[in-house]
Amino acid sequence: MVRVKKIVIFDSGVGGLSVYKEIYDLLPQVQYIYAFDNAAFPYGELPDDVLIERTNYIVSTLVEQYQADLVVIACNTASTIVLPTLRKHLTVPVVGVVPAIKPAAKLSQTKVIGLLATPATVKRSYTQQLITQFASDCEVKMIGSTRLVEMAEQKLRGEAISLDELSNILAPWQQQVDSIILGCTHFPLIKDEIQAVLNNDVHIVDSGKAIANRVASLLELTDEEGKCRNTQTENATYSSAATQSVTALNKSLKAMHLGTIQSLQYPYS
Repeated sequence: MVRVKKIVIFDSGVGGLSVYKEIYDLLPQVQYIYAFDNAAFPYGELPDDVLIERTNYIVSTLVEQYQADLVVIACNTASTIVLPTLRKHLTVPVVGVVPAIKPAAKLSQTKVIGLLATPATVKRSYTQQLITQFASDCEVKMIGSTRLVEMAEQKLRGEAISLDELSNILAPWQQQVDSIILGCTHFPLIKDEIQAVLNNDVHIVDSGKAIANRVASLLELTDEEGKCRNTQTENATYSSAATQSVTALNKSLKAMHLGTIQSLQYPYS
């Protein structure tokens, strides 16, 4: 029997499910272990050393438990901080996410684009480096919003989202930008709502498909491994704290071919 390859996908919340979905659609042959550290959500408000310690512990624990073949850090904030440490300690490939500034700049006709991210991502020098490198010919307007992260979490729990509130958050961009970068993995979960309040007249870009392609190239499935959907092993979901509306969230996870939430204890204060 061919061994099923395994991928650990990690985020502070459920935003990484947008990345998981892109990878799963491309690679249904793989077993997925999705973990979110909601006990420390949102990551953008954590000191760097705490974020590194928590991510290292949780990811390393799951890699060892499942003998995983690859890790995806499906969080922009964590990716800018923890990747060097993780890659030093793990022997498997670790893939991070960055805002899709390069493709958005190429798409833009007016050369005025918007970066929608968390406050932490907007402030980081790494983000400015990406803008300088890939969008030097553009004016890049930025909105840093934790509230949109909360909205995405609410939607996945089956709760309604206020389009009026969303419209107010995005009001500075109305008729101003022609391309928007979703610089947080939570935001593709509310992509349709964002498109609606901006009157469908902007390109919305995220890095999900690019991450999926990168994962596929690193995983290097053989012809035999790539022939069929994984039916040997169940996908799993872990969280570090109790979740709100767990029944509705588990329903969403089931629809995405993931297991119901299991507890993953973080032992340090």
